[in-house]
Amino acid sequence: MEKIIKLKPDLVLATPLTDKQQLKIMKDLEIKVIEIPLASNFNEICKNFLQVGQLIGKERDAEEIIKESEGKIDYIRKQTAGLSKQRALVQIGARPLFVATKEYFINDFIGWAGGINIAADLKSGLYSREEVLKQNPDVIIISTMGSMVGEEEKKEWQRFPSLNAVKTNRIYIVESEKLCAPTPKSFVDTLKEITVFLHPETEFKFTND
Repeated sequence: MEKIIKLKPDLVLATPLTDKQQLKIMKDLEIKVIEIPLASNFNEICKNFLQVGQLIGKERDAEEIIKESEGKIDYIRKQTAGLSKQRALVQIGARPLFVATKEYFINDFIGWAGGINIAADLKSGLYSREEVLKQNPDVIIISTMGSMVGEEEKKEWQRFPSLNAVKTNRIYIVESEKLCAPTPKSFVDTLKEITVFLHPETEFKFTND
């Protein structure tokens, strides 16, 4: 808090996870604080992005970025529309095992890349390795989660040779920032990457994009 106050910001962007006492202190000091809601899908990512653009006087730039991203996403979805659906699991936590459900925008990544999120209908992202073995995904995508956790988790899954994802060597690691905190523009880049994970035959379609 001391550092924020010392910087004398014109605007502070907060999330629902920001400490409420800190919010009160900043507001009492007449620092402008805007709370940005957490996004659960791509449309909400765009809505938040546009709001930030409006706040900093860059609304037109934000609109152009969103429009361009939507066009690229539409292209990718057309490329995957007729492909076989690959069953995928996206792991975003290790201990306990935590996965992306349909309440996360990560679900859009999987669906638009031509896949099926095997954890989509869970009430909670908490999962068990036993259930993963039962569902037997074709692809496992792991968020880095910092340091070497992603690599460690990949090795953990490789202990189960009966998994389709292990049999075909289709366990991938993606940087947490790309997977869990995308902008409309970076969302497209991550979507391309995941599309190639699920459908390697599509890679050539993005080489000159």
